[in-house]
Amino acid sequence: MSGPPPAGEVATRVAALPPLREAIAAAGMSARKSLGQNFLLDLNLTRRIARSAGDLSTGTTIEVGPGPGGLTRGLLLEGAAHLVAIERDPRAAEVLAPLIEAAAGTLTLIEDDALKVDLTTTGTAPRRIVANLPYNVGTRLLLVWLRTPEAFESLTLMFQREVADRLTAAPGADAYGRLTVLVTWLCEARKVMDVPPTAFTPAPKIWSSVVRLTPRAEPLAPADRKALETITEAAFSQRRKMLRQSLKRLGGDALIQAAGLDPTERPERLSVEDFCRLANALTEMKPEESGTP
Repeated sequence: MSGPPPAGEVATRVAALPPLREAIAAAGMSARKSLGQNFLLDLNLTRRIARSAGDLSTGTTIEVGPGPGGLTRGLLLEGAAHLVAIERDPRAAEVLAPLIEAAAGTLTLIEDDALKVDLTTTGTAPRRIVANLPYNVGTRLLLVWLRTPEAFESLTLMFQREVADRLTAAPGADAYGRLTVLVTWLCEARKVMDVPPTAFTPAPKIWSSVVRLTPRAEPLAPADRKALETITEAAFSQRRKMLRQSLKRLGGDALIQAAGLDPTERPERLSVEDFCRLANALTEMKPEESGTP
């Protein structure tokens, strides 16, 4: 049995397809707000996003929420050797059908909710995720995937710009918070590009950004994840207050001093390593000292 055709041949077939707008119009598919859909139709842009994901010629590239296939086309045109697209909108299958045919075995469509699909066993390693994520579930999906960051070579994801700023913020920045700490602990994160509202159909009211996350071989510093999440949740619930106030219920000054930190410092100024020290101190404290069950 012969395998999929070479990437160059697939790219030629994909490039010969009718424009996306024609395919969408023929299928009568419009973006649904309930699904958080905003379609990317500019192939120059989607190809640029695909290139930012690195080498697509090995393993499996996983796209979540392809919709009518704008980014899907970009990924195939940029040499994705094995592309798996996961889409919960049943209308997308009709629009994607000619693309699946043109890909000749390179593209597989899974019609399901990405929150229910185990991406750690999808396709073969190395696995990378590339996606224009729906605004309404983007952060939730990311947190699910970060339960097993070692399963992925990289995650190249589009979020609303506000979320992207949180993912890549430095200590002291307004956007620095719980999400920053967890992501930086597990991954190297960098913003690839900002995308204006006019790039989408329909145009949202906000800008978007593409962020590339590269999981670390080991977390940035040793810490128990549950303890780290407990610490950051308490600290950033009162981010403008001193640590002794925001961490009062977890042990207050005793906890902070055990971590070698200043009780008068504010959470937004701590490094990821500082939060790991607090998490380790919390783990070592007796339940009656920390206030945790």
